[in-house]
Amino acid sequence: MNQLRIALPPLADLTLDSPLEFAWLDRQGQVTREGQSTLLQLGQSGKTPAIAFFLHPQDSLLASIDLPILPASKTTAAVQCAAQALILGACEQMHIAHSPRDEQGRVHIAWLSREWLSQFGQLLRMARLTLRGLYSGAYCLPVADGPVACVRDGHLLVRHSLQHAVVHPAVEEALSDLLLENGARVQWIGEALSEETITHLPAEQRWTGALPGWGLHGGIQQRRAGQPGWGRAAAFCAMAVAVWTVGLNLYAAREATQGQRLKTHMNQRVKQAFPELPVILNPLQQARQQLAARQSGAATDPTQRFASLVLQAGSGMPFIAGSVQQLVFEQGELQLSLLSDARKTGSDKQWQTALTQAGVAINATEDGWTLRPATEAAASDADTASGADDE
Repeated sequence: MNQLRIALPPLADLTLDSPLEFAWLDRQGQVTREGQSTLLQLGQSGKTPAIAFFLHPQDSLLASIDLPILPASKTTAAVQCAAQALILGACEQMHIAHSPRDEQGRVHIAWLSREWLSQFGQLLRMARLTLRGLYSGAYCLPVADGPVACVRDGHLLVRHSLQHAVVHPAVEEALSDLLLENGARVQWIGEALSEETITHLPAEQRWTGALPGWGLHGGIQQRRAGQPGWGRAAAFCAMAVAVWTVGLNLYAAREATQGQRLKTHMNQRVKQAFPELPVILNPLQQARQQLAARQSGAATDPTQRFASLVLQAGSGMPFIAGSVQQLVFEQGELQLSLLSDARKTGSDKQWQTALTQAGVAINATEDGWTLRPATEAAASDADTASGADDE
């Protein structure tokens, strides 16, 4: 895949119309074209790949520190502490990036103003360009067996390895130290130097450096061109709501299944404990009544009458199954308190007729029904009428 690389001017002076040097690299990493353009022109030129930007030497603030082997989180904290002694100004106003720890125990760090990074990200969005990475200027140089150096805008840029590079503002002193330390291993890009021991590379090689595994692009909040700022956040929120809804439904279904299983188990236990019960409508209530009847030594007839009325209610009133809120048997009457939904469904007269024909009298109450043998109901009505005649 072809690459586009751009050398930036100082970020404090960068605008959409600032002239920029760029180079196109082919799949083998060789330069195919160089030129000048602006962010605005590049954005209007059509489909542009993600761009690797290289900072001006003035913005390329680099340093190296020695650190012991630490977990990743502690390495970041250690870098932040070490940077406080290197940065002139408030550290919280700077974005600090660092490389992995190398074999010599060194960690390479870079820092840049968060304000400038934010402004740079805004320019990229306005130009509709996509960022691949933002690196210090020296990382544009190739990686070789020895140091690779060049001069740009009054700064000496040196690339030592994939992760290690430096920028020196004092060119002559830094170059003398570099030659003294490395001698013939130094490779130079640019105008020829008098030292015959230095290897000179073609000028276009200054664009061909392998990108390091770290950079300052982590301090830039950029979205894809044309994508609404809240689009991704809204998508994540919608996904979270969908996952929450599915999870809630699964939880409710599991709880409903568990509740039904518990209800079936209770019915079975009550049926085993009290086999004389013809039907189980409210297991807890019926179990309590049976225990109370046994403890008080209740007569057999009331128990048989209770069982008969419960059987008639269970067979003649199918809508009360699972809807009995309270069940009371006293003075020969079975009083059923139902849930509100069951009261509404019980308005049909057909089942009342069937129970009346079976010899059971039904009376509606505020919260349910009262059942008793029809003969007792008739006798009670006759007594009431006789009392009225006597008066």
